[in-house]
Amino acid sequence: MKALVWNRPGKPESLEFTELADPVAGPGEIKVKVIASGLNPVDYKVALNGHPAWVYPFVPGVDVAGEVVELGEGVSKWQIGDRVVYHGDLARPGGFAEYSVTTAHTVARIPEGISFVEAAAFPCAGLTAYQALFRKMHIREGQSILIHAGAGGVGGYAIQLAKLAGASIILTTASQKSMEHVKDLGADIGIDYNKEDVYSRVKEITGGSGVDLILNSLNRATAQEDLNVLKFGGQLACIAGAPEIVADFQPSTKSFTLHKLMLGGAHGSGIREAEEELAAMADEFMALMLEKKIKSMMSEIITMEQLPDALTRLSKRHVIGKLVLLL
Repeated sequence: MKALVWNRPGKPESLEFTELADPVAGPGEIKVKVIASGLNPVDYKVALNGHPAWVYPFVPGVDVAGEVVELGEGVSKWQIGDRVVYHGDLARPGGFAEYSVTTAHTVARIPEGISFVEAAAFPCAGLTAYQALFRKMHIREGQSILIHAGAGGVGGYAIQLAKLAGASIILTTASQKSMEHVKDLGADIGIDYNKEDVYSRVKEITGGSGVDLILNSLNRATAQEDLNVLKFGGQLACIAGAPEIVADFQPSTKSFTLHKLMLGGAHGSGIREAEEELAAMADEFMALMLEKKIKSMMSEIITMEQLPDALTRLSKRHVIGKLVLLL
């Protein structure tokens, strides 16, 4: 099969085209003909230093949508030709190839009315946002929320989900060129992180009280600063690193809950329920898409030849929405 691989740890531009043997579905697994694969920051971030479980040449790409072409021993839920989507195991070869293999119980069925490209655009980013807001923070109507990086995949889906949940005010950080985009998604106020002090603005907007919820997909440093603008009893969900100082942070005046998110960590956790939750959340997410309550966020379709450059653009934060590889 044709594939785009890393032959060693490196940057996106070091990806190489090659021919690999077709993978084979083992017990409890399915083999999928890849039709579309979403691009995500994790695809290039982990590659910089490699992963201890990777065997080179390694095929990246954690988000896959396609058709089932082979059933492993013991698989009864799926049939050949079924349209499926999944968030794959980062430790295993992914979707930047003609075929990919994954565990059958972590896969969701793509309903009629949702294309392969639309499906491939949501798993990593969309399910991270969904898990943060509905499984971890349990967002309620009337709560306020700050969503970092609203023009990105996680942020963009989170804005839509917060709007759907009835948030009282949705604040998001974005560059000036992305302001119209994030407001179209449902953000009430965009804060230009290039020109404004984000946390002074949050305090100003909230009258000094801060926000109920914060979703941080940036880094530890900003997550630490987030603690200063959380309301008493607020919640902070972190994707790219939790605050370094939590226990000693103003214990007499602050009460908050910290959630550390690792969507793909369900794979290989040894907890079947955690793995199956990936498929369950995908089913729920696509139901919202069918009802036109959530947009797919797909902003650009690319080819295999364009993929290295597309990942480079993504790494430099030059992308609005989601990039999807169409094979």
